Amino acid sequence: MTLDLSRAVQPRLSRALVVAISMLALNLAAAAGTPKAADLPTVELKIKGRAIRAEVAATEATRTTGLMHRFSLRPDSGMLFVFDTPQALVFWMKNTYVPLSIAFIGTDGRILNIENMAPQTEDGHRSRGLALYALEMKKGWFAAHDIGPGDRVEGLDSAPRAHD
Repeated sequence: MTLDLSRAVQPRLSRALVVAISMLALNLAAAAGTPKAADLPTVELKIKGRAIRAEVAATEATRTTGLMHRFSLRPDSGMLFVFDTPQALVFWMKNTYVPLSIAFIGTDGRILNIENMAPQTEDGHRSRGLALYALEMKKGWFAAHDIGPGDRVEGLDSAPRAHD
C-alpha cells in the first residue's frame, strides 16, 4: 500500500506560496515609494580623519524614509539627515533592517551623542541637546573607529541644506 500525500500537502504549499507572494508584493510596494540610493545627493564627510560617503536626506520625505527597506550599507557609508533648525531629535527603526548607530550632531559640527539602534523597533533614540544633523552608520562603526561625543564632523558645510 502506498500513501499519496500530494493531496494533503498541496493545499498547505499553495497557502504558503500565496502568503509568501503577498508578503513580497507588500515589501515591493513599500519599497517603490522609497528613494533609491542613486536618487539622493551624497556628501563626503570626515571624522578623525576617517572618510565617509553619506547619502543626504534633506527633505521631510527623505528624512521620514531614511534607510527604511534597505538590507545593507556599503563600508564607510551612511545617511546624513539635515534639518533646517537645531532641535531635539528622536529617531526610530521602523521598517529598517540594518542595525545602525546614530550620531546626533550640533550646529558646531560636534557629535552630541551616539546611540545604537536595533532593527525593526519603534524605540525612540534621542539627541542629548539641540541637533542640526544626524548621521546613521552600520551599528558599531563609531565605536570601531574610536569616535565619540565631542568629535567634529568635517564636510557638513558641503551637504545640501534642508528644504521642505
